[in-house]
Amino acid sequence: MADNKDVTITVNGGGSGAGLSQVAEGTVQIGNSDVFAEEKLKDADAEKAKSLVDHQVAVVSIAAVANKDVGVDNLTKAQLVDIFTGKVTNWKDVGGKDQKIVLVNRPASSGTRATFEKFALGTKSEDLSGSITEDASGTVRKLVSETPGAIGYLALSYLDDSIQALKYEGVEPKAENVADGKYPVWAYEHMYTKGEPQGAVKAFLDYMLSDEIQKKDVTDLGYIPVGDMKIKRDVEGNVSNK
Repeated sequence: MADNKDVTITVNGGGSGAGLSQVAEGTVQIGNSDVFAEEKLKDADAEKAKSLVDHQVAVVSIAAVANKDVGVDNLTKAQLVDIFTGKVTNWKDVGGKDQKIVLVNRPASSGTRATFEKFALGTKSEDLSGSITEDASGTVRKLVSETPGAIGYLALSYLDDSIQALKYEGVEPKAENVADGKYPVWAYEHMYTKGEPQGAVKAFLDYMLSDEIQKKDVTDLGYIPVGDMKIKRDVEGNVSNK
């Protein structure tokens, strides 16, 4: 906007579902999403997905995170599934302290939750009695850091020393491991348009994919430039070399 005085960009939150629904309905020009439109807009809304054009502008990776005092820094896929479906309720059962596990989950509408369930768990998590549901990533981090026994999940951009980022099957959640396919819990950051973009909308999307944004802002914010990925993934979750 600083360089384009005749353009106004308004950004609203609300989750991937809101972004996709609103762009499909024509109430916004760009709908941002952590998931493919075909995954989110199904059944009665499937036709809406067909009208949308996908622009992949970055990659987000998600890590399971725990309170620093639980005594665990690595979990297997099976252990995560057991925790997020309520089969394991004490950290001692996965090599940690004798302490109750407190789940901090995201709401069902969350693209972050969908990505974590699909690629970390391979199944749906449960909204268990006693668990906490929170949509704001900053609040998730604060809750996990301050709640004894807490576990949740966050994009790599939100990791800091206040929480314990957990390895997945022994692999550390970091950009280089995502880029070469070692760490599987990631998704594209999509910017959808209804039909091919024109004018200022196209110019803005071109700007998002420019070196100016990709090589500095995307990286500085803790995301991964799409050009750094050595692999690609389709809507079915199939991974192949670029």
